[in-house]
Amino acid sequence: MAVAVVGVSLSAPLTTMLAAPMLALAFWRNLGGAAVLLPVLLVRERRVLAGLRPRDLTSSVVAGLFLAAHFAAWLPSLSMTTVAASTALVTTTPIWTALAARVSGVRLPAATWWGLVLAVLGVALIAGVDVTVSLRALAGDGLALLGALCAGGYVLAGARARQRLSTSAYAVVCYSVCAAVVAVAAVVVGDPLVGFTARDWVLIAAITVCAQLLGHTLFNLVLSSVGPTMVSLVILLEVPGALLFALVLLQQVPPLLALPGVALVVVGVGLVVRASRPAGLAEPGT
Repeated sequence: MAVAVVGVSLSAPLTTMLAAPMLALAFWRNLGGAAVLLPVLLVRERRVLAGLRPRDLTSSVVAGLFLAAHFAAWLPSLSMTTVAASTALVTTTPIWTALAARVSGVRLPAATWWGLVLAVLGVALIAGVDVTVSLRALAGDGLALLGALCAGGYVLAGARARQRLSTSAYAVVCYSVCAAVVAVAAVVVGDPLVGFTARDWVLIAAITVCAQLLGHTLFNLVLSSVGPTMVSLVILLEVPGALLFALVLLQQVPPLLALPGVALVVVGVGLVVRASRPAGLAEPGT
């Protein structure tokens, strides 16, 4: 889990250093993740493939669509607001999954509501500070929140898919769908998927290895042994980790008044994760 935290914490600062289009990054990191897991699926899980039916893949396809929307919203936010604010806001995914559970009829414990209140106060504080910085920073906050909301859809669809599919089968389908959708979006908006500098290719490879493989894959690997609640709580360490890496790699210091807001978001989400049911809160989406 420590290696995974370092991996996901490097994602946002490295992404900020990238000159290539964000859609290109989303395409290559998902294609790379699917390519690495495909041999595992073909060699070790042939029986799974043989027994698959089209309806078994529906939730994985939906998860891939939500994941594409998540990347399309969150990645651009990193160039609009600070790494600390963007990372804190995008980790509010458990807030949205908890609210979705409430809408579906699940009663939420008091600690969850306290967590929601703290997280909302933290978001409001970050947004209030960014209003004084620039409207661009505020728009970046909004995109990060939209990315978290889409990640919530990805988590819920992924939880349903995992009821029928193994991790590798689900991930290969989900990542492949995400890569395909992002590729189409890149063509529509005119963003290139190739032709970058050597530095950009190195950064894309580093983000794929750190965030997609070491980060997400290792979290999924330990999921069965430590439980989804622990994994979800540990993922919150991405926020201070990303802040520290941004400070070292980018010399980026967030506004001091925004730091209490970041802390409130992390504490609030932590309360929600601890008080909520384990199901549906564990698939890493960042």
